[in-house]
Amino acid sequence: MNNKMVLITLIGPDRPGILAAMTGCIAAAGARIRDIEQSVTHTLMLLSLLIDFPPGDTDQKPLLKDLLFLAKEQGLELDFEVIDAAEYEKMQSSRYGYVLTMLGDRVDAGVLNHVAAMLAGSRINIDRINKLTRGQLRCVEFFLNVPDDTDLKGMTRQLLTAGGGLGVDIAIQKENLYRRAKRLVVLDMDSTLIQIEVIDELARLAGVGDAVAAITEQAMNGELDFQQALRERVRLLEGLQVEALERVYRELPFTPGAKTLIRILRRLGFRTAVISGGFDFFTNRLKAELGLDYAYANALEIADGHVTGQVCGAIVDGRRKADLLVEIAEREGIALSQVIAIGDGANDLPMLGRAGLGIAFNAKARVREQADYHINQRSLDSILYLLGIAEWEIAELDR
Repeated sequence: MNNKMVLITLIGPDRPGILAAMTGCIAAAGARIRDIEQSVTHTLMLLSLLIDFPPGDTDQKPLLKDLLFLAKEQGLELDFEVIDAAEYEKMQSSRYGYVLTMLGDRVDAGVLNHVAAMLAGSRINIDRINKLTRGQLRCVEFFLNVPDDTDLKGMTRQLLTAGGGLGVDIAIQKENLYRRAKRLVVLDMDSTLIQIEVIDELARLAGVGDAVAAITEQAMNGELDFQQALRERVRLLEGLQVEALERVYRELPFTPGAKTLIRILRRLGFRTAVISGGFDFFTNRLKAELGLDYAYANALEIADGHVTGQVCGAIVDGRRKADLLVEIAEREGIALSQVIAIGDGANDLPMLGRAGLGIAFNAKARVREQADYHINQRSLDSILYLLGIAEWEIAELDR
């Protein structure tokens, strides 16, 4: 029996003292606990213990008898199964752990069934399920055992496509220390941290709204070179008064959950940055208002209280955004695997690709197709679910 282990499963009403009683009995018999897991749903407890005996001990029957008696005293049902130790070790070493996060307005039985069936079809086992919301089920985590021959990238693409049809967002991440130890969050400004494209608002006040909006749309979809598009749009703003910029800033509509996200990140010790293809007139003010650590954007030239129609210095395009993300991480001594980048446009793709977790947030179609992670949620603080932070923890941190 030395090469055998016993999986003990107990189920019944939850109460204090169950684990103490069971582990005390196991310890007294000289057995070893190799694995353990417990969960409670409402008041129903499920406790699993994988045990074996040191070499030389062969008789497990007295312990199993004692555990059965103890379970009956505790009002629990006990079942056990003999497991081959070599097979258990092989399974542990040949599988890789991932976490799948589903979030939406409602994660119902149909959604769970569809996703679970897709995973089963690829021989991916669900080890554990967590919910991250209370009341209505809106965010669920599946902890997965993925066979090493799985085409995970292909599987992820299939799940992303399925999620779109089911009305939920799905993300699969490697479940390791780096997922839980992110330290830097970099955000785009326009249509990410805030709900508008600032340059479009400035253009509206300058009376050239339609012309600038058309160029903006082409640039965000990657149909125009960003630098060329920016210079063309800024030229159309020539003569706009600084008071118009001040007015736009005062009326900026923050994305729902944006301020909550930044507050919670700061309380958790994250470094935060905004890197924008917009203008530093706005990012510098956002940095001061929100307490961000870094802010980078294009320098809009202003002379005699008016916009000149020119930008100063190097333009912050997609490549520059990625370079700045790396520069900040190096300055802070943070590995790229510990960086989160969030954006919505084609010019955000390079920095999303450099970050350990690059998220396309309510992004354009082309960006969703190319990004490894994309979510279409109303509130920006839903990003926190991808870090395994639960709804009640968010509420506690935001008091």
